[in-house]
Amino acid sequence: MFRERATPPRATGAAVLALLLLAGAQLQAQPQVFPGDPLPGLTPVEFEEFMLGLDDFLEVEDAEEGLGPAYNNTSCAGCHNVPAIGGVAPMTTTRAGIRAPDGTYRDIEPDRGSLFQIFSIPTHGCQSVIPPEANVIAKRVPIPLFGAGLVEAIPDAVLERLADPGDLDRDGVSGRAPIVLDLATGEPRVGRFGWKSQRATLLDFGADAYRNEMGITNDLFPAELTFRLTARQLELCDATPDPEDFAEPSTGRRGIDNFESFMRLLAPPPRAPITPLVAAGRRVFDAIGCAACHVPVLATGPSSNPLFDRRPVPLFSDLLLHDVGTGDGIGQAGAEPGEIRTPPLWGLRFRRPLLHDGSAATAMEAVGRHANEAVLAREGFERLSPADRDALGAFLDSL
Repeated sequence: MFRERATPPRATGAAVLALLLLAGAQLQAQPQVFPGDPLPGLTPVEFEEFMLGLDDFLEVEDAEEGLGPAYNNTSCAGCHNVPAIGGVAPMTTTRAGIRAPDGTYRDIEPDRGSLFQIFSIPTHGCQSVIPPEANVIAKRVPIPLFGAGLVEAIPDAVLERLADPGDLDRDGVSGRAPIVLDLATGEPRVGRFGWKSQRATLLDFGADAYRNEMGITNDLFPAELTFRLTARQLELCDATPDPEDFAEPSTGRRGIDNFESFMRLLAPPPRAPITPLVAAGRRVFDAIGCAACHVPVLATGPSSNPLFDRRPVPLFSDLLLHDVGTGDGIGQAGAEPGEIRTPPLWGLRFRRPLLHDGSAATAMEAVGRHANEAVLAREGFERLSPADRDALGAFLDSL
């Protein structure tokens, strides 16, 4: 049998239990949703905004619309389509940097970041080629976007209260809430989107991807992400004036506004039936300490919109940065090279492969790769009886 382990106070208590019960009651009361559906209860205006966002999310860009000069895909849906639009895809992006002999990390060019795209327009002369001095190269898979609006509506203070950067409770877990800049307002916020929690809002997250992954500049990212191109080379590679994303006269909305609406109004992934075996697996999950980082449920703050007003968010994540031995070696925004954001587990059964680089084929393999802050949970996992391991697997497959 598994060894009982006291789960930290931040992951247990009457408040969490109440939120779980409320989440269950709300799920039963709401109509059934499927991956890619909007949140139940949208107003006609919100539904129109969702559909405008979906249309832009599906649109395949070309050079005349600003695609390139360097890019990874031609549409948002190209990276987010499994099991439905807004999900993941069996592909990776590439990042590179330099680790000094003393272990410190730096980007190859200051202020450029670490991303290197795999395609370019034209196909020669405009590519972002990784230089030979790079000694850290990492792959990242897309993150799913289901329920992203609820994640955005979780107050910064909630995440800051979960953080324990000095491991003051001495449980070995020391999550950090990184502070990043909200580019639309200029205000510091707690990051929560991306593998490194590098973005705090969906507007920033979508605008970042529009420029970085498709090469389409916008109001938040007005300069092309190029590597060692002269001004003349850039002019030859990209003739479209920047920023390339602009407001449509008929709607007054930019592409990045539509992306924000689509992601904000996407429903969370549906949960599979909770059988007795699944319930037993949840108890194993808690007992070995997984819930220390994969916090079962958080909550949104007060909002004038009932879709987001004090709603439980059963995402199984604290959205904090942790060093659990699976980092990619890339420093980014407020994240250290060895840190990675706790990936939400809701919708886990729809995602393969797993971990930030897609190197784990199954959830059990991913658990077995945990170390450092997660070493006690992994050791508890390794000691599970076959029956308890089967129950844990059933629970993870229900998410």
